[in-house]
Amino acid sequence: MTSSKTPQTMKPATAAKKLGVYLPAAPAEFQEGVITRDQLSTLQTDPPEWLTELRRNGPHPRPTVAARLGISIAGLARGGVTEALTTDEINELREDEPDWLVRERAIQLEVRAEEDRIAARDAKIAKKAENAERD
Repeated sequence: MTSSKTPQTMKPATAAKKLGVYLPAAPAEFQEGVITRDQLSTLQTDPPEWLTELRRNGPHPRPTVAARLGISIAGLARGGVTEALTTDEINELREDEPDWLVRERAIQLEVRAEEDRIAARDAKIAKKAENAERD
């Protein structure tokens, strides 16, 4: 007896997250249906025009907005940005550089420097432990 495999599916919100797009801006048929892994793979390798346009011009989800501005998602919230932004709106923020954005970029630089310091420390400890095992 063989059982037919049912395709794995995901909710539109999950698929939108994997595609890096803002779900409310996607077409209704995408928002209302379920997406199979094969469909997701096709969307990733051969994106339709709506997906290409959405990725290019937005509106973009908060993780994408934060990445394009060089800050964290929490930094967006602290700066009062709670909605999805278009590429033009992101570019305006980059050009205007409001005080909150400058502050959040500095915080992000400090966080990355601390992460680098910790990674270097951990690598040094691991190397010491490796050398001690050999001795």
